[in-house]
This record gives sequence, structure tokens and C-alpha cells, in this order.
Amino acid sequence: VVGSGVLSLAWAITQLGWVAGPVTLIIFSLITLFTSTLLADAYRHPDPVTGQRNYTYMDAVRAHLGGLKVRLCGLAQYANLVGVTVGYTITASMCMASVRRKKCLHAEDNCHVSTTIYMIIFGSIQLILCQVPNFHKLSWISILAAVMSITYSFIGLGLSVAKVAAGAQLNEGAEATTTWPTVSEAHRLWKVFQAIGNIAFAYAYSTVLIEIQDTLKSSPAENKTMKRASFVGISTTTIFYLLCGCVGYAAFGEDAPGDLLSGFHQPLWLLNVANVSVTIHLIGAYQVFAQPIFSLVESSCRQRWPEVKFVTTDHQITIPFLGGTGFHVNCFRLVWRSAYVIVTTVLAMLLPFFNVFLALIGAASFWPLTVYFPIEMYIARAKLPKFSFSWMGLQALSLACLLVSLVAAAGSVEGLIQSLKVYHPFKN
Repeated sequence: VVGSGVLSLAWAITQLGWVAGPVTLIIFSLITLFTSTLLADAYRHPDPVTGQRNYTYMDAVRAHLGGLKVRLCGLAQYANLVGVTVGYTITASMCMASVRRKKCLHAEDNCHVSTTIYMIIFGSIQLILCQVPNFHKLSWISILAAVMSITYSFIGLGLSVAKVAAGAQLNEGAEATTTWPTVSEAHRLWKVFQAIGNIAFAYAYSTVLIEIQDTLKSSPAENKTMKRASFVGISTTTIFYLLCGCVGYAAFGEDAPGDLLSGFHQPLWLLNVANVSVTIHLIGAYQVFAQPIFSLVESSCRQRWPEVKFVTTDHQITIPFLGGTGFHVNCFRLVWRSAYVIVTTVLAMLLPFFNVFLALIGAASFWPLTVYFPIEMYIARAKLPKFSFSWMGLQALSLACLLVSLVAAAGSVEGLIQSLKVYHPFKN
């Protein structure tokens, strides 16, 4: 569950301060842990132990709530997937550009490096990978993602510890993500709201918990095993997040960069390893998040136009120099998936703002997917009477999280507006 969102936590802690920053992280972790336990009981319906399985998050919402809420869940879930793929394009291109930028800094060469060309490179890779059938089901993808995320996270943490131990806060010409100067209390408050969105993004993994639970054996009961796993996973993740955020803040002070890795200039080889690890991780992660969108559109089109060969017919392509090995090509799949990759790449070019975009995704997805639907499913399954003590407590929690998400979204939008005032697409 540790992803690229960990890179923005030092900046988030900086905006919130030594007390409010860690407290906010812990509060988000406790809320996520609580709703994860509710979600674990939603895997089966109507009984959490003997009921019928729900294989996906949306299946669970459909079984417990049905009706309009299923559509709202689908809208929130797929909008989040689109946002994440755009965010991953931004992050990966930023890391690729960082490798080039650090090299020219050492060579004392012209260090103006645009991320646009690296977004095109990343998009070109995705154009190829998106045509690989069942790419997201390849078992080694999860292993590779875990190794890469651990690699760059520990490198960032280790470099921060080393800098704190050295007792220095040197800028060293680093290309830290630009932070806006504090010009007013209102401006500072917007940054605080945006920081909350960054923390929310770091905990936005509830939608995968049902799929993870589906891999567990039925004895002992999946919900009990999943609750223990959630406790261990979220507790460990929170401790690591606190270390990365607080040590990063201690290393850079008020100059903490939006992307932790961009704040360092030495050692070059280790930073290159970290940035390459982020890139490799996100190349695979993009496909993992994009495949459900591909599947939804393709299955819907096949059902709506079953007689259209452009949509339904697969063509066998044989490659002679590979021993006659062949693969299936579907014209609609080729056009649709390529168009999706191109659109997300262009969106990333238009909005290449790492912190702001991740905060916006976190703000938009945390309340509906992490809080609202798990609580509503629990209320429906437990048949809690309206205005009972438990019902009012859960609704109060949901309302509070909604308000937090709204202010985080407001801060993210304001940051986006400010960034667009000085950024010129395809020129900067």
C-alpha cells in the first residue's frame, strides 16, 4: 500500500507543522483502519462469514446498497482511476526528468529539462503495454511494484536521516518543487488544505481491499484474517509515513520539496536508482489502474453492439521470426486503449503539478471510497435504526470526513489555479 504518495508527505508535514502534521496522519490512519474493518465484513452478503462472495468493491456496494448508490460508486471509483493514471504520468515523467537534470547539474551544463518529452516517452511505453492481454493479472507485477516502492521509499528516508545526522539544511542547487512564498495567512491556509489532500492520497487504497480479501482462504473466516492484515498493514504504513514525513521535514525545514527525492543532490547514483525505481513502479501501476477502465468500456460496447465486427472480432497476427508465435488484435481495443493513453498523457502535459494533482485526487476519493460507502454498507447490513446512537456516530464521522475532503479539494483547486498562472503548457 506504500506508493508514490509517500514522496509528498515531507512537504505536507511542513505545511501542517510538527504537531498538526503527525496528528493529521494518525487521524487519517485510524479512520482508514476503522472503515477497513467495516469493509472486511462487506466481502460477503448478507452474512460476513457464510454469505455470498463479492469479488470487487462495486459488487459489495451493489449487494448491500444497490440502486443509485451503485452508479455513484462507479462514478467515484472510475473517476479516481482516471485521475490516478494521469497522476502517475506526471510523477513518472518528473522522476525521469530528474535523472537528466541531476546529470547536467553535475556537468555544470544547461539544466533546463522539460517533463513534456518524458511524458511522451512514458505514454509511448503505455501504448505498447496497454495492448498486452491481462497485463494487470501477471503475478510478477505485484512483486516488482513492492520491491520498487520499498527501494525508493527507503532511499528517500535514508537520505533524509543522513542529512539530519549531518546537521545541515543545504539547498545544494537541488531542483526542489517550487513552493509559493507565504504572502498572507489566507495563502498559508490554502497550503494547509492542500497538504491534507496529499495525506488523503497516501491512504487512498480502500478500493483494492475487497480484491485482496478475495485471495484469502475461507478458513479461518476471510473477514477476521483481513481485519488482522489491515491492522498490521495500516499500522506499519503509518509508522513509515511518519518517519518519511517528519524526518524529511527535519532535513529541509521550511524548504521541504514537494517531491522528497528532488530535494537531494548527492549521491547521484543513489538518486538515479530511486528515480528509476519510481518510474518502473509507475509503469506497471498505470496499467493496473487503467485495466478496469479498459474492461468496463470494452465489455459495455460488446454488449451494446454485439453485431459490429469492429468491436467484437479479434484478428490473429503471426510473428514469423518468433517461431510462428501469434497474438490477437482487436481493432476497437487498439483504438480505444491508445486513445485513452493519449488523452491521459495530454492531460498530464496540461497539468504537470505533482503535489497539487495528487492532493486533488486524494481529496476527491477519500471520503466516498474510504469512508462513505463502507459506513453505508455497514449500516445497511447491521440494519441500524435511524437516529440511533451508532447511526448518528457513523453519520457524524462521515460528515466530518466529507467536510475535510471539501476543504482539501478547495486547497488543491486554488493551488492549481495559482500554478496555471505561471505555467504555459508545452513551453515551460
